[in-house]
Amino acid sequence: MASSLLKIPNPTFNPCRIARPQFTPHQISFKIPHNSSPNRLKMRVSASLIEPDGGKLINLITPIGPDRSSLRLEAETLPRITLNSIDLEWVHVLSEGWASPLTGFMREAEFLQTLHFNSLRLEDGSAVNMSVPIVLAVDDDTKKSIGASSRVSLVHPSTNKIVAILSDIEIYKHNKEERIARTWGTTAPGLPYVEEAITNAGNWLIGGDLEVLEPIKYNDGLDKYRLSPAQLRAEFEKRNADAVFAFQLRNPVHNGHALLMTDTRKRLLEMGYKNPVLLLHPLGGFTKADDVPLSWRMKQHEKVLEEGVLNPESTVISIFPSPMHYAGPTEVQWHAKARINAGANFYIVGRDPAGMAHPVEKRDLYDADHGKKVLSMAPGLEKLNILPFKVAAYDMKKKRMDFFDPSRKDDFLFISGTKMRTLAKNRENPPDGFMCPGGWKVLVEYYDSLSQPETSPKLREAVAA
Repeated sequence: MASSLLKIPNPTFNPCRIARPQFTPHQISFKIPHNSSPNRLKMRVSASLIEPDGGKLINLITPIGPDRSSLRLEAETLPRITLNSIDLEWVHVLSEGWASPLTGFMREAEFLQTLHFNSLRLEDGSAVNMSVPIVLAVDDDTKKSIGASSRVSLVHPSTNKIVAILSDIEIYKHNKEERIARTWGTTAPGLPYVEEAITNAGNWLIGGDLEVLEPIKYNDGLDKYRLSPAQLRAEFEKRNADAVFAFQLRNPVHNGHALLMTDTRKRLLEMGYKNPVLLLHPLGGFTKADDVPLSWRMKQHEKVLEEGVLNPESTVISIFPSPMHYAGPTEVQWHAKARINAGANFYIVGRDPAGMAHPVEKRDLYDADHGKKVLSMAPGLEKLNILPFKVAAYDMKKKRMDFFDPSRKDDFLFISGTKMRTLAKNRENPPDGFMCPGGWKVLVEYYDSLSQPETSPKLREAVAA
C-alpha cells in the first residue's frame, strides 16, 4: 500500500521544472565596496532590474475567470489537507514567486538538494540558491486519505475554505532530525520554528505543483503593504530605480539603522547610480513570541518615514511574507535570494543575521560574522551584491547615532536590543537621537499593551483570511 502512494522521481527529473535563460549583458562596470570576495569584485550599473532566479518570475495564482471557477469545483471533490498558519504563509510565499523558480512545495529531490547543497540545479546545469526547505508535512491518517489521488486540496486553517490545489504530488518520508540538524546546525531543544512547525508535524512530506485559487489576504489593515515581487518590480520601474538595495528586519528601526541605509544610498550614488531605491522589508510571517509583532513594527516604521528619518521618495516599504526560522547563515541566504526575485541587486547584511541566542547554553547560536561571509560565497547568489553593515553606536559627544570610531571608543555607547526593550518596558527615554520620538512612543505603547490581560503573544498576529 505504501509504495503505491510514493512517486519515485524520474532519473532525468528537473528539480525546478524551469530553464534559466542567459543574462542580458550590461554596459558600465564599477567596483564593489570593501569587504567583498574576489568573485564579487565586478558589479554592473544597469537601467533594468536584476532578473529573477530561473529567468522568470513565478506566479501561481489562478486568474479570475473560467479557470478559477472550474478549479474551485474540482477542489471540492479532492482529498483535503488542512494547513496550519505557517503552511499558509508558505503558500503565500510560493504563490507570488518569492521562491522562483519553485512552482510548489518541494518534492524529495528538491528537498535533499536544499538540505545538502543549499541550492537547486536547473535543467541547463546552472544553480539557484535555496537554503531552507519549503515543505508541507502530513500525518499517517492524511497520507492514507489521499490514497492514489495525484491532486489534493489545501484548506485554510481557520475558515475551512480551500485555498489551493497541489497536483502531480509526491509523498516521502519526513526525517525531522536530519532536517533540523542540516538547517540549524543543532538539534538542541527550544528552537522556535522547530517547536512551532516541525516537532509535532506529520512524519511525511508532500510535494507538488501549486495552483492557488486567489491571492492570500490577511484583512488586518496591512495588506496594502504586502506587495508581491511583481508589484515591487513595477514600483521600482515606476520610480526609475537603477539600483535597489534591500534591508531585511524584524525589529523596530532606530537611527543607527537609518544611518546605515542613508549611507548605503550615498555610496551607491558615488559609484555612479543615479536613483538607488531602498526596499525596507520587514519580515511578516511567524516570529518568536518575544519579538515585537508585525502590526506594531509597521506603526513604528510608518513614524520613521513620517518624521523624515528615511526619505519616502527613495524608500519603498513592504512586508516580506516569509516565516522566520532563526537559522543564521543558512536562513540569511533565503532572505537574500527572495529579494533577488523582488528586483533587488544589493543586499545589506549585518551582525548575526537571522541569528538568536542558543536555546540551552548562554551564548549566541551562530558566529556573528558567518552570515555575511557565507553570503559572499553562497552558490546561486553570485549576481547579488552584498553590502556588509558598518557598526553604528550612540556618539555621546555628538548626541546622535554615528559609525563607531575605535580611536575614540570611550565616546560611544552601545545600546543593545535587550537594553532598548528594558527602557521601553520601563517607559524610560533613550538618549536623544537614538530613535525618532514618534517611533519610540509606538514601542513604549506596545510594551504597555503587554500588561493588558487580553494580550496573548501566541495569538497577536493576523492569519491570512
